[in-house]
Amino acid sequence: MTILLLAGSPSAPSRSTRLLDHVGDKLVRLGHRYARLEVRDLPGQAILRADWNDAEIKAALATVAEASAVVVATPVYKAAYSGILKAFLDLLPQFGLTDKLVLPLATGGSQSHMLALDYALRPVLSSLNPKHVLPSIYATESQVTWSEEGGLVLDAPIEARVDEGVAQLSASLQALHRAAPEQFHEIPFSQVRCSI
Repeated sequence: MTILLLAGSPSAPSRSTRLLDHVGDKLVRLGHRYARLEVRDLPGQAILRADWNDAEIKAALATVAEASAVVVATPVYKAAYSGILKAFLDLLPQFGLTDKLVLPLATGGSQSHMLALDYALRPVLSSLNPKHVLPSIYATESQVTWSEEGGLVLDAPIEARVDEGVAQLSASLQALHRAAPEQFHEIPFSQVRCSI
């Protein structure tokens, strides 16, 4: 079971992408594997023109399809998630997140943009038919700081939310794995026993 880290920031580096990397590191420590997709690295014309025949777009959509879970990170601009992320999500099939777990992350300038996750991003993610969209994690710029010397530093409340979100995602993935039907093994007819 793989996890896709989907970075929806149009700039690099960014707080939302660093928060996404932090979540990825925590998932690795819990024994999970992940793939990474930066929407900003995909060809812009292909995204804007919804060119499903573009090789890079096809590969990106295949990466989403293969994942068991998707951690989506975006900055919040003017009370909405990034336009580049929206353009990419529009390329997914109608039920492009079927049976997947989704953990939304966002960073923004102030607490007043916090509801952008629940009122803008969550409905779009839910429309793609995921198994479950976990509680969102939102952090302001002052709660996610970066320095070359110290690296990423999260305020204690945000670190606690991240720990909780990662633990919930990990536990949900393990529960899905345990509930998955065992691989079918063919039994020769001569070994089938019937009682009447």
